[in-house]
Amino acid sequence: MKLNGQVGSYEPNNLIYDTAFPIQTGSAKLKAGQGLLLQGTIIGKNSDGESLVASTTATTPIVADAILTDDVDTGSEAGKSVFAETYISGSFNSNALLTDGTDKVSDHYDVLRTKGIYLKASI
Repeated sequence: MKLNGQVGSYEPNNLIYDTAFPIQTGSAKLKAGQGLLLQGTIIGKNSDGESLVASTTATTPIVADAILTDDVDTGSEAGKSVFAETYISGSFNSNALLTDGTDKVSDHYDVLRTKGIYLKASI
C-alpha cells in the first residue's frame, strides 16, 4: 500500500455561501425508498425519527432541520434505513439547495434559521 497515493478527490461546489457562521455536521437516518437524494437537499424528520425530503405541502409536513452534505442513494424500495452526513449549521447558498419539487427553498428559510442554518442568495 502506498502512503502517498491519491485516496479521493474534491470538486468545489457553490453550496456553502461563506464561513461567517460555523459549519457543523451531523448525521441523519434516511428513510429507505426515496431514491437518489442529491447534495444540498433539505431534509427533516418524520414522527418515526427517520429523515425525508422536507415538505410543507405533504399530508404530514416534514419540517426542515438539515441539509445533505453528499449525494445519497436510499434505494427504490422500503427497507433498511440509510445513514448520511448532514449540515446542521452554517451559511448556505439558497440557489444551490434542493426541495421536494413542490416547495420553494424560501418556504424553509424561517425554520432553518431557528436551527442555525442561514440561507443567502448568491449572484
